[in-house]
Amino acid sequence: MTLGEKLSKLRKEYNYTQEQLAGILGVSRQSISKWESDIAYPETDKLIKMGKLFECSMDYLLNEDITEKQGLQPTETESIWDMFKKQLHERKSEKMIFGMPLYHIGRNAHGFFAIGFKARGVFSFGLMSRGVFSVGLLSLGVISIGLLSLGFISAGVFSAGLLAVGTIALGLFAAGAISVGLISFGALSVGCFSTGALAIGKYAAVGDHADAMVAIGKTVADGSVYRHIGDLTTADIPTVVEWLDANVPSWLCWAKEIFKFFIQLK
Repeated sequence: MTLGEKLSKLRKEYNYTQEQLAGILGVSRQSISKWESDIAYPETDKLIKMGKLFECSMDYLLNEDITEKQGLQPTETESIWDMFKKQLHERKSEKMIFGMPLYHIGRNAHGFFAIGFKARGVFSFGLMSRGVFSVGLLSLGVISIGLLSLGFISAGVFSAGLLAVGTIALGLFAAGAISVGLISFGALSVGCFSTGALAIGKYAAVGDHADAMVAIGKTVADGSVYRHIGDLTTADIPTVVEWLDANVPSWLCWAKEIFKFFIQLK
């Protein structure tokens, strides 16, 4: 098998077009075509680069008697991270949507569907990810999921957004083990309106231990204008609603109505 035949085979196995491979190597598409047709031969530095790109030895590329690909052996100092990075082969669609490739897979990916260490696109997946729908270790998007997540709708170990769900959640609506929000649900919950095992609210709180202007607690209730220990009865609800209407400012009327609906369900 000639060098050109091997290059053509490897390129197709790794899903590269001649244009894409040319861009990676910094040569023209015609050069790739000539190499694969055995009309011309790549320079030594290009051979070394292709050996790393295709994870094969120089012996395999240059020796026509060797027909089976020989993988590169990892060095003693090569980390698991380095070995993992080698598996992320550059791939890019020629089809464009909104000025972006339909898909792009690479270390720095930008496409409608983007997958990479750094990824940005409509749908993005990566260690550092930005997109309308974003998933990553560090994630930023309209809908965002990640270890550290920021978005309109956000979910993660640490999340912040209009609607945030996470171990530690910060948002207009927040739910998590520790949550901080205008309306907050969590084991430790802090907000204007909060509910949880330990609920601390500016205006209202419901929980095992509740602290707010209107406090409704299972065991402890510390309320500056109204407090109630135990479950609310039907007779208690009008009193709570009256206190909420009297103390919550008008710009928070929508949140107040949500909280009133919540206590009427309990």
